[in-house]
Amino acid sequence: MTRQVVLDTETTGLDPLLGDRVLEVAAVEIVNLMPTGRTFHRLIDPERVVPPESTKVHGFTAEMLKGKPRFAEIAAALLEFLGDAPIVAHNAPFDFGFLDAELRRAGHAVLDRARMIDSLEIARRRFPGLPNNLDALCRRFGIDNSMRTSHNAVLDTQLLAQVYLELMGGRQPGLTLTANVMRPTAMPGEAVAPAVARTPRPIVPSEAELAAHRAFLAKLKDPLWLQPPFAEETPPAA
Repeated sequence: MTRQVVLDTETTGLDPLLGDRVLEVAAVEIVNLMPTGRTFHRLIDPERVVPPESTKVHGFTAEMLKGKPRFAEIAAALLEFLGDAPIVAHNAPFDFGFLDAELRRAGHAVLDRARMIDSLEIARRRFPGLPNNLDALCRRFGIDNSMRTSHNAVLDTQLLAQVYLELMGGRQPGLTLTANVMRPTAMPGEAVAPAVARTPRPIVPSEAELAAHRAFLAKLKDPLWLQPPFAEETPPAA
């Protein structure tokens, strides 16, 4: 069972080194590339003004975030949800940079960059020279993003989970040629069991159906079904 977490943040600006802060963080758990239904979402008081140009991107103002918890208050819960799973993000260095700054400020260790999976970099390798932002990828893969009127972290993680599945080949979870496949819907910590092997069920025509087929072939001129290798074996002459 492969557990990963798809993550997105919204911020007050573009550079944590200039004092910009995280104001929203959302994450979706995926197992074997499929969402399990477990999610994490917090709105955060960034403890600073939210510039109008940033509000145009994500729709949040400082007034809307007053009374929300500060990042230090949600850091432990976020780290617990992330666990030790690889973290998928679109333009992941951006999100990791902001989270690292917030984690340091809150007295936590930064995220291991070995866990970082940048879906934007994967898309650029697969579609060089084409637009590879989230909206463009949704259109390319036929994913409905009509509700995405602003950069909302919750919706973005849900869309990115679908995009990431397509970027990884669009594999149908649970589709395998091995007889010992594990149930893909198992939750973390849940015991899983091998799938039951399917019993072959060959279709065998009755003698009446075979007779009807022979009668039909007799009406045709040089029917293919009477030519090798389709021809029925003729009993040897007595």
